[in-house]
Amino acid sequence: MSPETATAATHRAVQLENTLRKVIRGKDEVIRLALVSIFARGHLLIEGVPGVGKTTLGQALARALDCSFQRIQFTSDMLPSDVLGISIYSAIEQQFEFKHGPVFTNILLADEINRTTPKTQSALLEAMNDAQVTIDVHSYPLPQPFLVLATQNPVEHHGTYPLPESQLDRFLMRVHMGYPDADAEREILRSVAGAAQLDTLKPVLTGAEVLEMQEAVTKVRVDDSLVSYALAIVRKTRESEFLSLGVSPRGSQMLYRAAQAMAFLEGRTYCIPEDFKPLVVPVFAHRVVVSGSYSSTLKKSDQAEQVMREIADSVAVPV
Repeated sequence: MSPETATAATHRAVQLENTLRKVIRGKDEVIRLALVSIFARGHLLIEGVPGVGKTTLGQALARALDCSFQRIQFTSDMLPSDVLGISIYSAIEQQFEFKHGPVFTNILLADEINRTTPKTQSALLEAMNDAQVTIDVHSYPLPQPFLVLATQNPVEHHGTYPLPESQLDRFLMRVHMGYPDADAEREILRSVAGAAQLDTLKPVLTGAEVLEMQEAVTKVRVDDSLVSYALAIVRKTRESEFLSLGVSPRGSQMLYRAAQAMAFLEGRTYCIPEDFKPLVVPVFAHRVVVSGSYSSTLKKSDQAEQVMREIADSVAVPV
């Protein structure tokens, strides 16, 4: 992609971001991170209480991208076949036919993913990691682009099954979608209802254009000093006395890709330290496990974020 084409692509990405901001008020950071996720070929986990716009964000993203969209409301009685699909015997064809499940889409909203059992949660592992589904020894590729936008209620709520570390590691990042501030909530009340805005939302990008942008993101240059900076943070997570589980090599790759996507959204063909440091907490905090030696009254997820902030601040930023 030439510099002129890359500039035009970034302009379209900014258009997409502005379009989403008209529907999701007061959540600019969450919107930016959602776009970073899709352009970096990653998946996004959004944590927050019901009613703050998590589902609306997924629907708006699908409409603005002119992509297929499926929403799964996870419950404790769901089975893996409810997500992936099932093979059914056809008396006419005299053979089994595979009926695709809702995972065969461009954008999958896994609503309240922590309300279903680990068996059903794990049904998404192969889809998220390899962009395919294997049923009865047959592998079926998923449509591209493919993004899992999962939401979960805080683990303090009753009837939840916390996601295991192996599942959390598949998400590029985790963000918190809390209550809007006073000004944003006033704007929400004064504006047209979100559902009406969704109905009038026009596509900004096609799926093919998203794939081109994902490819452009991989061409963003990253200086070796920034690679060393990222690896220094990763190494500290593995050596920290406050963490019993550090960041995996997959986590290192995710931060690298996310920083490239952030630079792309900023209209640059190269990364700077400001592309890396703000992403350390959303990309790494859900991949680490806080040890018992860390004394804090915060809940576990907030403790992990606090430890990651301390580690990020302790590593010198390359000049």
